[in-house]
Amino acid sequence: MLDPAGWAAVACGAAAAAGIVYTLAAGSLVIPFFRRPPAAPKGFPPVTVVKPLHGAEEGLLENLASFCAQDYPGPVQYLFGTRDPLDPALATVAELRRRFPAAAISVVADPRQHGPNRKISNLINLMPQAEHELLVFADSDVGVAPDYLRQVVGALQEPGVGAVTCVYRGKAEPVLWSRLSAIATDCQLLPSIITGLAAGLAEPCFGQTIALRRSTLEAIGGFAAFREHLAEDHAIGHAVRRLGARVVIPPFAVTHASAETTLRALVSHELRWSRTIRAIDPKGHLGSLVTHPVGLALLAVLAARGAAWTWALLALAVGARLRLKWKVDHALGISHGDLGLVPLWDLLSLPLFAASFLSGRVTWRGSRYRVDRKGRLSEPAREGPPRAVHREASQQAVSR
Repeated sequence: MLDPAGWAAVACGAAAAAGIVYTLAAGSLVIPFFRRPPAAPKGFPPVTVVKPLHGAEEGLLENLASFCAQDYPGPVQYLFGTRDPLDPALATVAELRRRFPAAAISVVADPRQHGPNRKISNLINLMPQAEHELLVFADSDVGVAPDYLRQVVGALQEPGVGAVTCVYRGKAEPVLWSRLSAIATDCQLLPSIITGLAAGLAEPCFGQTIALRRSTLEAIGGFAAFREHLAEDHAIGHAVRRLGARVVIPPFAVTHASAETTLRALVSHELRWSRTIRAIDPKGHLGSLVTHPVGLALLAVLAARGAAWTWALLALAVGARLRLKWKVDHALGISHGDLGLVPLWDLLSLPLFAASFLSGRVTWRGSRYRVDRKGRLSEPAREGPPRAVHREASQQAVSR
């Protein structure tokens, strides 16, 4: 007869075993996902690339420049927006203009807030300046390859497609916490997305890229319909699917800056992400327990007081996770670095997963919010205007 510790060891061991099976399956799906043939564009219509900005983020110039260096024959408008007319990100846009004098760059600085989601407020303020029917929205911390627009436009031109989104990988700074953040993206989030898609369980849409037609955006109520959502990207994808259209993902990954340079920043980011997923897909979030086989196997070791079978299970879990890292790196065409950090991240990730159930509060862009069961934000404490001296100017549009 097992005592409570024995039952705990068996439960954790069974969960770890399920996690090992999942991890091996995910590793087998990653490479085929990126080997799918891309959709060739049937033409090169005019495109407006919309980029909401907030502060002089690390790598901002490089990321924005990657969008201006596109191998795309059609006209492209680059529309950048901030809530603060003195936002330091605007200096980066000025440098971007110097580097790409032929680029059609427009800037809007508008402090008006339309709801608790400030990114959505920024986008609402930007939309009157968008010139073209085909719109590509991408977060400021995203970097892309020169064929990005070709592939996104080609995918959007396929029959029945209402929107295009992109998976992403972490781009780390040479700091431990940033490198761990990149591993979290590459070895936990990305494989789970690909596995969920293969199983028909995932319907993702990511702010790293949302491309759609203006008519589609209007049909789902415009950005105003999402001003209270924490995961506005997921909500937009869901709304497009409700129209009967598909949201597709091309066979490439954009880069996402892993800018967390302290343990506190890493924990805050991961908790916000986990609590967002818990709010919009509670069953899926609970099921993601299987993405933590190393932590679960270690709990089995502790509960079973070091029984031999638990150490074997832990070794299998670590081996499966390292194999997954190798597969992801190979699929993305990047070097097989930081393998030794995978177990370290795995030890951090399970406690963070558990902590995601303890509160409905998140910290985003320096403000604290409460998230309800529908994934809607409650207003944070009211802040002063971005810059009081500029409050009277509700909108400042800078010409090309």
